This record gives sequence, C-alpha cells and structure tokens, in this order.
Amino acid sequence: MSWPPGSVALVADGLFDDGLFGAEVADNAERALADNAPLPVRMRPRTLDEVVGQDHLLGPGAPLRRLVEGAAPASVLLYGPPGTGKTTLATLVSQATGRRFVALSALSSGVKEVRAVIQEARHRLGRSGESTVLFIDEVHRFSKTQQDALLGAVEDRTVLLVAATTENPFFSVVSPLLSRSLVLQLQSLTDEAVRALVDRAVAEERGLGGRLRLAEDAAEHLVRLASGDARRALTALEAAAEAAESTDAEVIELSTVEATVDKAAVRYDRDGDQHFDVTSAFIKSIRGSDVDAALHYLARMVEAGEDPRFIARRLVVHASEDVGMADPTALGVAVAAAQAVALIGMPEGRIVLAQATIHLATAPKSNAVITAVDAALQDVRSGAAGPVPAHLRDGHYSGARQLGNATGYRYPHNVAEGVLPQQYPPDAVVGRDYYQPTSRGAERALAERVPRLRRVIRGEAARRS
Repeated sequence: MSWPPGSVALVADGLFDDGLFGAEVADNAERALADNAPLPVRMRPRTLDEVVGQDHLLGPGAPLRRLVEGAAPASVLLYGPPGTGKTTLATLVSQATGRRFVALSALSSGVKEVRAVIQEARHRLGRSGESTVLFIDEVHRFSKTQQDALLGAVEDRTVLLVAATTENPFFSVVSPLLSRSLVLQLQSLTDEAVRALVDRAVAEERGLGGRLRLAEDAAEHLVRLASGDARRALTALEAAAEAAESTDAEVIELSTVEATVDKAAVRYDRDGDQHFDVTSAFIKSIRGSDVDAALHYLARMVEAGEDPRFIARRLVVHASEDVGMADPTALGVAVAAAQAVALIGMPEGRIVLAQATIHLATAPKSNAVITAVDAALQDVRSGAAGPVPAHLRDGHYSGARQLGNATGYRYPHNVAEGVLPQQYPPDAVVGRDYYQPTSRGAERALAERVPRLRRVIRGEAARRS
C-alpha cells in the first residue's frame, strides 16, 4: 500500500532515533519518497478544506468532522467504493488531533503485527499520554481471529481504530467490533467532484504544476472513466501526462487519454453488497421487462468475473417465479442456458446467458406459480391438511382394499372429456383456489380453462345443468 502523507516520519522515527543520522537526512528521505509517489498520493488532501465530496459526513456537526476535529474520540469503520477518500480521512483524523498514526494493511499484516502495534500504543500512552490512530486498510480481509485481537484495545481506547473497507462491514466485520465502532458509509464521488480534483492536479505544484493543459473533451473522458473513483481519475491523468510529455506535447488531448486508458471501472465485488445489489437489479429489470437494463447488469456481472453458473441459476428461478405459465417455454430456455454454460464455459457462455436474459425480459409475466405454491404452503403450515381421501390412497399393497383404500376411485380417461367430478383435496381445503392465472401470454387460455375444470371436478357443472 502507499503511505499517507506524514507517515514517512514514522519510518524516519524508527531509522534515525539512534543518533546515527540527523534530522536533515530524515527530511531528505521523506522528500525523496514524496517526489516519487504516484499522483493520487501526492494530491491527497492535506486538510478538511481540501476534501471533495462526502458532505453528509463532513458537514458542521457531522460525525466524521467531529472525529477529525478531536471532539469525538470514537473508532470508525469507513465503508465505501475505492477512491472515495478512506485513507485520506484516516490520515486527517491523525493529523488534526495530534495523534501518532500507524498504518497496517490486512493483506500483509497478521495478529502478531496487530498486537505489536497495540503494545507500543499502550507504552506510548503510559509514558507520554500520546494516543495512537491505527489505520487498517481492507479490514474485511482480516480473519475473525485477527479482528478479535483488536477488541480490547478498541474497547479501552488504547488505539483509535480507523478501518477502511470496500465491502459491506455488516457482512465482513465481526459483530463485537461493529458494536464498538461508528460505521460511516462513503459515497462514490460525483462527476463534478472528480473534475475538481483533476483540475487541481493539473494546476498545483505537487501535481502537474501547470506544465500541461488538459483538453476539455479529455477531461470529460477522464471523469467518465473514473466512475466516481478519484484515484482512478488521477492515475489515468498521470499516465496520459507522461505520454504527452514523451512527445513534447503541451496539451493532453482526448486521443492521448484514450490511448493510455481504454476501459471504465466496474463497480462489483463477488462476495459483498455489490454482488447482491447488481444481482437484485438484474432480476428486477427482467421482472420489469426492461431488456436493456437487464443486459446492462448482465454485462456488469460477466465483466466482473461473476460465476456464470450463479447467473444461470438465477435465470432458472426467475423463469418460474416471474414468468411462469405466461410463457411455459421460459423455464426450458433457462434450464438449457444453465446446461449450455456448464458445457461450454466462458466467454462463449455470455451469449447463451444473454439469449436467456432477452427471452425472460421480453416474455409476458406472471407470478401465479409462486403465489399458488406459497398459498398452499401457508395452508399446510397452518394445519389445514387432513387425511388423504380414501379413494385416492394407494391400493397396490395387500390389505389396502380391506382398509377401504382406493375404493370408489374414478379413472378420468374412462370418460370422453377426460375430466369428471371427484374430490381430490382433503376435506380441510376443499374449494381452495390456489392457482389464479393471469390474462397475460399463454396464461390467458388457462384463465378461461381452469375455472371450467374446477366446475366439472367439483360437480358444479352437473348441479347447474
């Protein structure tokens, strides 16, 4: 991970305290590291006034502003997409309150490193009263044991924990740590906020220093590519600037940006809330018959590497749940798509998934199948069951007839119409109409046929005649 501004002093603190090197050497080391830092690191806001976006957390009296200003010494979990300022805000918490800042990455740190930081924080607190801000990036990657190791120090405020995660902490962080922390959700930056950061990076000395100008259409393209991610926008700007300078150009043109960055960010995580949100939007778009939106969400899942078998399973469920008998072929299409994806894999499987998505999205819709089975289940669960009518019971075993089983059963194929009056349900649910066909698609014919069948089976047709 890249160290936030000021954290180089911690490195210097560890290397130069023994007196072998002077403060000037430490300062030179810090400057050298800063000069070589990527543009997103160099442009990281140094004060709250430089922070763009997240007004809901940084307005007057808002929780994060109070924390940065030292008025609310509570541990926090910063949850939001990449490039929204989680590391920046953690650094500002440390700088604005005069605390020591220690950064750990969940990718490279374990329980041993966490305990070492806590022990040092406890010693500093006891010796000088200096408190420690412990910043943990990607805390969702910590195991339960690693997260549990933080609990005592967070509870007694040995450390002020500022943890960052791109995944929903209610899925990925243990409950005891959640209960000891404020969960603050950061939002993707608006296009206006990203544009402000890009313009600042072009103009300021720590950025491009005004050496190059950015064409308007190139700036718009950078903003569009960023998709709310400041880091991505600045990384793309730096790459484009290097390409422009290599040809002695004075302006970063659209063609230069397109040549260096050719793909927009995909907001998706296969195990967190983005996974569930995009899947939900996919199904709801199919249910709403918006074929274009459904294909968009399908593309997002495919591009992000979602398991195509998972997508196929959702289509199979949807074929019965939301299309049902309005288009009885939908289930067959969905099952065939699932089998085809398992057979041919990706990337060709995307075509099969797209065909099934288009079929289901454009099909007439009916939820009569799921409504019917859930209504029947509700009766069963509430005790409305009762014994199977005697004439429907199994009569194939010895002694069945003596018990009265299968006696009086009427075989429907013996009559010309193939349907005859006979009681099929238990007494407790006689007359229940679970299936209610709609008038959409193929179910229109069933909406006329099912009532006629019920009248015959229940003997109502004979009584009417």
